[in-house]
Amino acid sequence: MLRKNSLRVAEIICAGTILLIGSGCGASTEPSWKSFDGAANVKSFPVPKEANKTEQTTGNSDLDYVRYALPGLKEDDSIPEAYLDEIVSWGWKQKETEDNGSSLVFEKGKNIVHLSVHDDFLIITVPAQFKKQVIQGLESNKANE
Repeated sequence: MLRKNSLRVAEIICAGTILLIGSGCGASTEPSWKSFDGAANVKSFPVPKEANKTEQTTGNSDLDYVRYALPGLKEDDSIPEAYLDEIVSWGWKQKETEDNGSSLVFEKGKNIVHLSVHDDFLIITVPAQFKKQVIQGLESNKANE
C-alpha cells in the first residue's frame, strides 16, 4: 500500500512539472521593455523588471557589476530603442565611445555606468576609478563641514 501511494505521489509531481513547463512554452521570449527597476549596484540606472539578477560582486572589489538574465536578448542586435529611451528618461546621457552596439557607456553627474548586452543576459558595471572618486568626493565634503 505504501509503495502504491509513493508511486501515485510521483505521478502527480511529474504531471505538475509537465504542466508548469508546458505553460511557459507559449510565453513570449522577447523582453517587453515596458517596466523597469533600479539596478542593484546603481539604483538610478534602469533595468527591465523581467530581468533576474544572477550574479553580483560583493565586498571591496575593484569591479562593481551586476549580471541580469534576460531571455530573448541578443548580443548581435543593438540595444532596443525603448530601453535607450528609458535610460535617458532616468537622466543618463550616452557617452561617445567606440561603440560596437552591444556595449555602451552612460554618464549622470559624476556617475559612470557601462552597459553590455550578451545573448540572454546584460551586465551593469560601475568602473572602480569612478566609484572611488565619488566616495572620495563625499568624504572630502564631510571633512569640510
